Amino acid sequence: MNKDLTKVRNIGISAHIDSGKTTLTERILFYTNRIHATHEVRGKDGVGATMDSMELERERGITIQSAATYCTWKDIDINLIDTPGHVDFTVEVERALRVLDGAVLVLCSVGGVQSQSITVNRQMTRYNVPRLAFINKCDRTGANPVKVTQQLRDKLQLNAHMMQMPIGLENDLAGVIDLVTMQAIYNDGDNGQILRVEDIPANMLDEAKAKREALLEEVSMFSEELMEALLEGGDIDPELIYAAVRKGTLSLEFTPVFMGSAYKNKGVQLLLDGVRAYLPCPTDITNMALDLRNNEAEFPVTNNPDDPLIMLAFKLEDGRYGQLTYVRTYQGKVKKGDTIYNGRTGKKVKVGRLCRMHADEMEEIEECGSGDIMALFGIDCASGDTFTSEDINCSMTSMHIPEPVISLAVIPVDNKAQINMSKALNRFTKEDPTFKSYVDHETGETIISGMGELHLDVYIERMKREYKAEVQVGAPQVAYRETITDRADFNYTHKKQTGGSGQFGRVAGFIEPFAEGDYEFVDQIVGGVIPREFISSCDKGFQKSLEKGLLCGAPVVGIRCAINDGAAHSVDSSDIAFQLAAIGAFKEGYMRAKPVILEPIMKVVVEGPSEFQGGVMGSINQRRGMIIGSSEEGLYTVIEAEVPLSEMFGYSTTLRSLTQGKAEFTMEFASYKSVPKGVSEELIKKYQAEKKNG
Repeated sequence: MNKDLTKVRNIGISAHIDSGKTTLTERILFYTNRIHATHEVRGKDGVGATMDSMELERERGITIQSAATYCTWKDIDINLIDTPGHVDFTVEVERALRVLDGAVLVLCSVGGVQSQSITVNRQMTRYNVPRLAFINKCDRTGANPVKVTQQLRDKLQLNAHMMQMPIGLENDLAGVIDLVTMQAIYNDGDNGQILRVEDIPANMLDEAKAKREALLEEVSMFSEELMEALLEGGDIDPELIYAAVRKGTLSLEFTPVFMGSAYKNKGVQLLLDGVRAYLPCPTDITNMALDLRNNEAEFPVTNNPDDPLIMLAFKLEDGRYGQLTYVRTYQGKVKKGDTIYNGRTGKKVKVGRLCRMHADEMEEIEECGSGDIMALFGIDCASGDTFTSEDINCSMTSMHIPEPVISLAVIPVDNKAQINMSKALNRFTKEDPTFKSYVDHETGETIISGMGELHLDVYIERMKREYKAEVQVGAPQVAYRETITDRADFNYTHKKQTGGSGQFGRVAGFIEPFAEGDYEFVDQIVGGVIPREFISSCDKGFQKSLEKGLLCGAPVVGIRCAINDGAAHSVDSSDIAFQLAAIGAFKEGYMRAKPVILEPIMKVVVEGPSEFQGGVMGSINQRRGMIIGSSEEGLYTVIEAEVPLSEMFGYSTTLRSLTQGKAEFTMEFASYKSVPKGVSEELIKKYQAEKKNG
């Protein structure tokens, strides 16, 4: 049985921290009869929200992992993913957007467009995801959906227009006016499950008509029929408006804005109607795959269930049922017992169990077809692998994975903790591509790296809770880099004479700054002064040199190494001789090329009451921060700054005590910049001392 794909919506809910995403998801599940009682995020009833299934999520009241669920609204099936708001878990948002067709951007009606909303919006744009906006918390003091809609236009450059108007605000929020059908809609019943439709209150009619006119004028750009109907005057068929808004939304040229309060059960059903009417079904979106048998040529996937299978594993989870692999099917279908192929490893895998997930509960199913989001069991793979049937070999275009910027040493307290820690790290690195772990050869310590303090905090906490691995944590380390600022020549001869054959290789050329990437090797050898077979040995030697710079032992980036002369010996030259000659040549040129140390600079956004503005700015200046701008919104001030990551450790504690706990900050990686002279000297001194003692 092939199902009707126009009746499927794969959507995600993403937003700034504390905009009410998880509460909104909870209400959606309630109204679609997936759950029969609603719970709150910081569950006073001891239950917690359905989608925050991790104990840690319930305690902290934040979402860490994106959870997937499935529900039905009217005649459509919705696969829903609730994603985290913290920038440290940005990969969870990336991987969700990679497999979703549409998204709901949730905003707080008081906070409006905040730093993380901008990041999430940028991610949606990167993956061309059509979106609706939902302005939540309209029951809060200071709620202003009109201002937030304007911010969507100004700050996010979205063509955003209100599809609704609130009836009352703050404590008086009673319902919303639908500007398409021109009706007032109220939520009745204990949980707002009964919709009461009435005429628009007389005192709001004129404003509603004016707003509707502005809306129709905007969306008529997407439909000639609607434009003609407007010119003719008279009543306009709502279906024409729905079609025009849908067309604008799918082309990313229009963003419909809905509003309400998830906590107070208002406006959620109308948002679901909006998802049904305006967000894309799988066939509305063109997804590209790379044909691995044909030089990675791009081709569009068909969504046809009768075509060969293409399926992307976008998330791994080690739950109470063993390894779960979340997959999105792009074409073809898969049944229990089928054999599928992993495009990356080339291995065959048998599908044992197929499940549809509902947060951390599941229901078994026999088969799934294109457009579905499912989970497979007991399949060994990594996040981002593509599975296909045997007649094709392709890969879905991969997702953007940011590089980790902060590291910590973790030291297990005893042997048992060591075993448990390695189990935990093995699982976490497989699950989360932005979390890395390796053993430092020099110190023998296990180092973990990630996107921020909170990111690593959560993993250390999970190690202790889920794996009973007691670990001690070293001081945080910043991911420094080194680069050169000038061109320098080298001419180095490597000679070693021991019993038997010796080693000989001479390498000459230059190194210079390279802006387009981390490293480039240029071969300018003429006349075979270095034999062909040893050219790649020189490249290998240079690449080895990049692993540790000579200033503070950090990786070297942004460098071009060119060789233009050299010499070889018919007996004593070898692969290893030329590798060592290149390493010596690099060292010789590197110190002449005026090397500098680079440090990660973070974009930091602090939001808090205006009365603390002076203190907050002072705290940023003390941390070598550069303030880029500040804006006042009511009694709140938003300060944007660029601050070196090395100065941001423990900032949350400082900020809390400075502002009586009323301010919050977010930070994300911005760029690498060279460190000031004083800091550079300190880092070099520290590195020299470590080398001496090591």
